[in-house]
Amino acid sequence: MSGPEPTKVAVIYYSSTGNVHALARSVVDGAEQAGAEVRLRRVRELAPPEAVASNPAWEAHAKATRDIPEATPDDVLWADAVVFGTPTRYGNVAAQLKQFIDSLGPQWSQGLLEDKVYSGFVSTATLHGGRESTLLALYNTVHHFGGILVTPGYTDPIQYEVGTPYGPSHADGQGSNPVSDATKAAAAYSGSRIVRITTQFKVGRSSVH
Repeated sequence: MSGPEPTKVAVIYYSSTGNVHALARSVVDGAEQAGAEVRLRRVRELAPPEAVASNPAWEAHAKATRDIPEATPDDVLWADAVVFGTPTRYGNVAAQLKQFIDSLGPQWSQGLLEDKVYSGFVSTATLHGGRESTLLALYNTVHHFGGILVTPGYTDPIQYEVGTPYGPSHADGQGSNPVSDATKAAAAYSGSRIVRITTQFKVGRSSVH
């Protein structure tokens, strides 16, 4: 007799210079360690090539991650849980990720995005540069989807160390601070918690039906 189907998690992100990508990798690690099947997907770059080329770190990261598949609506439909990652842009979601989310209108209108688990993670240039406001803005979308929001809260000691109950976050100090081991651990913890809670929902749903 085969065991239950693994929980499926889609980690969908936008990253220009690599910080959000590093967080995404840690979320993937935590989810996989918790037994999930995971898809890592980047959203399409909207900036013109000359803008990317004007920033060496941006250009290098684009080249280093070009083999990661681009996200499609099918990745969201496939997943039991969807985790969105974004840098903050004026305290809000980056246009690249927002454009992808906006493209999900047909799926939303058919009720195909409801009852999934959703969460997020974020990176900013400065310590108080809008990390919480960006995640709260992102989560408005979850409410419109009819999704189930799962954040790390203060449910593990690592959360008291990094202090990001809304979702894993990083402040890169205008490019001077790499993502710390503690922040990576918090992102991995968030990934594992998302899998645990999503699996509980799946088991409960199957028992009802």
